[in-house]
Amino acid sequence: MAERKPFLLRLDPATYASLERWAADELRSLNAQIEYLLRNALRDVGRLPRLAPAPTPEPPAPVAPPAPPDSPPSS
Repeated sequence: MAERKPFLLRLDPATYASLERWAADELRSLNAQIEYLLRNALRDVGRLPRLAPAPTPEPPAPVAPPAPPDSPPSS
């Protein structure tokens, strides 16, 4: 998981209590709930950084069919 940057967030008691209840309703910690809400808000306004697309694997090289057993070897 990516490293996280800790910071202090000051909230009024009513906002804190509301977020705490909402987090409990969704079985998240308060910190996870705040991160979830912030990520959703960033995504909704188009400010969430997009991850680089995964590289597409190259298709395997074609394999030549085996020569029939009764054919003479080529020179």
